[in-house]
Amino acid sequence: MSKSIQAFLLLLCFTCGLQAQLDLQLLYNFDDDNEFLTSTVEYFGLDAYGRTYFFIDMNYNGDNVEGVSNAYGEFHRAFNISDDLPIGLHFEYDGGLGQYNTPEGDQAYTINSSYLTGLDFYWLSEDFSKALTLSTLYKYIQGKTDSSFQITLVWFANFFEGQLTVNGFADFWKEENTFNDVVEDYVFLSQPQFWYNVTENWAAGSEIQVGYNFGGEKGWDIWPTVAVKATF
Repeated sequence: MSKSIQAFLLLLCFTCGLQAQLDLQLLYNFDDDNEFLTSTVEYFGLDAYGRTYFFIDMNYNGDNVEGVSNAYGEFHRAFNISDDLPIGLHFEYDGGLGQYNTPEGDQAYTINSSYLTGLDFYWLSEDFSKALTLSTLYKYIQGKTDSSFQITLVWFANFFEGQLTVNGFADFWKEENTFNDVVEDYVFLSQPQFWYNVTENWAAGSEIQVGYNFGGEKGWDIWPTVAVKATF
């Protein structure tokens, strides 16, 4: 994700007069081994044929690196299949790169590029305050897995006349990873967010990352954050 506030962007698809939106987020991560900052840029655009969405995450001063230690992005395009059915055709690219510090100096790595396609199924409440989308996707992980799958659930809900926003996503996919000679076949990642909307354009809150066999960590791991968000 993620990263994502995809449920909020999905809601915009049904709101008249909104054609594009840009979000900027700054998150402070409380990791057990290394506290660091993350910046997120998100864009959503709506047209007559569907919607375009992307986000780019950049981590700063992680893994004992000064400056940008990791960059990751996702780029989505969805096409409307029918005006009468809540189904869309989904295309997606994910990828990134990073670096970490060792006694011999900084070392670089890439995050395997992934290509996904499938269907989105979505639901929106009558008052436009809540939304859900479920994506069932074929996933190709370049250089690693030729044939895999991913299931993504995205949610959005407004409470207390829009003062509180709860949104986020959960991804479950097949990807073989080895931890100390033990092979694990599945990965789970969820990033629920909780925002207090101070004004129409500014919010403060938290994102909590919950991962299973994610980011080189075997088993379950939880990374809390405090965050601010500007919406344009």
